[in-house]
Amino acid sequence: VDAALLAGVLMRTGEQPNASDVVNYAPFTLLPSAVPRALFEQAYAVQQDFNLLVDAVSQNKEFLEQTLASTIKVDDFTARLFRIYMQVLEEGLAQTVVLGINRSDYMFDCGLDGTAALRQIEINTIAASFGGLTSRTADVHRLVLKVLGKSEEASQLLPNNPAKGLALGIAKAWELYGSQRAVVMFLVEEVQRNIFDQRCVENELWNRNIRVVRKRFQDVFEQGSLDASRRLYMDGQEVAVVYYREGYMPQIYNEQNWEARLLLERSRAVKCPDIATQLAGTKKVQQELSRPGTLEKLLPGHPEAIARIRATFAGLYSLDEGEEGDRIAATAIADPDHFVLKPQREGGGNNLYGEELREVLEKIKDSPERTSYILMDKIKPQPALNYLLRAHSPLQASKCISELGIFGVYVRQGQELVLNQAPGHLLRTKAIEHADGGVAAGVAVLDTPYLV
Repeated sequence: VDAALLAGVLMRTGEQPNASDVVNYAPFTLLPSAVPRALFEQAYAVQQDFNLLVDAVSQNKEFLEQTLASTIKVDDFTARLFRIYMQVLEEGLAQTVVLGINRSDYMFDCGLDGTAALRQIEINTIAASFGGLTSRTADVHRLVLKVLGKSEEASQLLPNNPAKGLALGIAKAWELYGSQRAVVMFLVEEVQRNIFDQRCVENELWNRNIRVVRKRFQDVFEQGSLDASRRLYMDGQEVAVVYYREGYMPQIYNEQNWEARLLLERSRAVKCPDIATQLAGTKKVQQELSRPGTLEKLLPGHPEAIARIRATFAGLYSLDEGEEGDRIAATAIADPDHFVLKPQREGGGNNLYGEELREVLEKIKDSPERTSYILMDKIKPQPALNYLLRAHSPLQASKCISELGIFGVYVRQGQELVLNQAPGHLLRTKAIEHADGGVAAGVAVLDTPYLV
């Protein structure tokens, strides 16, 4: 714990989420977790392909319209985002530089013969977090292994600094925007427990002499304005890049916040993500991408990339109205333990499993509401023992499973991709009794992969 505090693996407390004078360590595993080297390398190898794919989806109006048509009829949040998307397109995009920061998350599916396969859970295209704290977690695990007399093993842990790579992408977008005086604006939550994760990225920008301001949607509503050429100003300061660490949960949007979002989207500032890229990260798009032939349409002339992407897909099924959707719903109700039911939400803690999945599907199986969900094969990883260190929690060995995230960063100017990288990884681990939820949701803890 002292090592974590020394390394800066920190969060604010639940009792005082906006005060930095009382902090605690972010939860982490005592020991690094074993990760199959081949699968780890596979996840890295496909990340630049996923960057290309997300970017291609975000530029394909027809694909987004068709794919989200059923969802926006029943899901208000996606519908509001989509309306802003259409409005901005009709007006003509002022933004010429595109910055994408995403994280593709995977689990290791254990087959009946004991072999593990890499299976994508989802791709996060907005506010993908923990690039900062995970940059510091490996040092803690290195020390733990040394204390245990495992110096050789300690030296095997890979260096990992996603925060630097994320900052590089933001800095590149800032530079291409072309105004030395302009600032980078982190759009942040009202409650900011995870501030140190963001500060890691922010400090990398200050080190490059790029000014950073932190604002909430409310501040944008009250202080934001556009000039005649749709440059964005906050308090009289020109904003080059808007980096969203907020904006993915429906409950944070009131009418003022929707207005603020529209103002940001209409501006010339580089949004990370712009609204098209946020829509590209929806579960419905994920399910559509797994349909035969879809990747070929989106990435023509990239057969190797398509093969690498497709190799990571788990089974994904549409619950759209019609015969196919009826059949899939009936299958899941009959055998709920084989599936996960996913709504169009980010931020962890939203998915449904087992009996709960059956109850919800029974209730909505004949209603259009079911089209706001997708169904996915349940991944069955091999559990391993570890200790989860959490403030004020008893220390006990738990059977745990891990989720590997690979960060992706890309920058496009016009049609030219000027940056496309996979700058680091995130391993999160949780006890097997918790079906769903990430670190921010209080379920998973930070971890470091030990490649085997």
